[in-house]
Amino acid sequence: MTERTMGNWLVSPLSALLIVTACTVSAAAHPSLMLTGSLTTQPFGHLELCKRLPAECSVRSEEQAPLILTEKLKARLEAVTAWVNSAVRPMNDIDIYGIDEYWTYPEKRGDCEDYVLLKRRILMDEGVSASDLLITVLKKPDGEGHAVLTVRTDIGDLILDNLNDAVSPWDETGYIYLKRQATYDSGRWVTVREGHSELVGSVQ
Repeated sequence: MTERTMGNWLVSPLSALLIVTACTVSAAAHPSLMLTGSLTTQPFGHLELCKRLPAECSVRSEEQAPLILTEKLKARLEAVTAWVNSAVRPMNDIDIYGIDEYWTYPEKRGDCEDYVLLKRRILMDEGVSASDLLITVLKKPDGEGHAVLTVRTDIGDLILDNLNDAVSPWDETGYIYLKRQATYDSGRWVTVREGHSELVGSVQ
């Protein structure tokens, strides 16, 4: 597989992995989707990011089905997660920039939102739709705020986290989810209906 650079980051193309193959992950493995509710406010850090980089918040997407999760795609999600987690040194915004909640692409160091932005950009550059890569904010069990990347798939929503390299189903993380980007507009956010999930393929 050939490699190319994106800024200071070395990445591999995903296009070949997005071809639907017979090697799909069984839907019975964990068929639940995160349910979302009404429109809500943008996190302050994302709002400021949109002002600096308007293109980040101007992606409009037509309604579409989630990604078909093949074994190769799952492996790529795991590889991107592990690589970014090891390439970026964790450091708070206040220590880097002197202010809180400064969302940006990391230059070798950053906090949770910065990890999310880099993973999202790598996967988008490799062909994944923005509607399937959603910045999500939540609370950890200790009450501290946190951000992760939600990846929409046909067997349920998966979480890419900087606190571990595992790609996990959203409702097996122990987190309390608050809000995430809307699937149809990268500049809008919706609430997460905590404690509720939709079974993939279930009769509504």
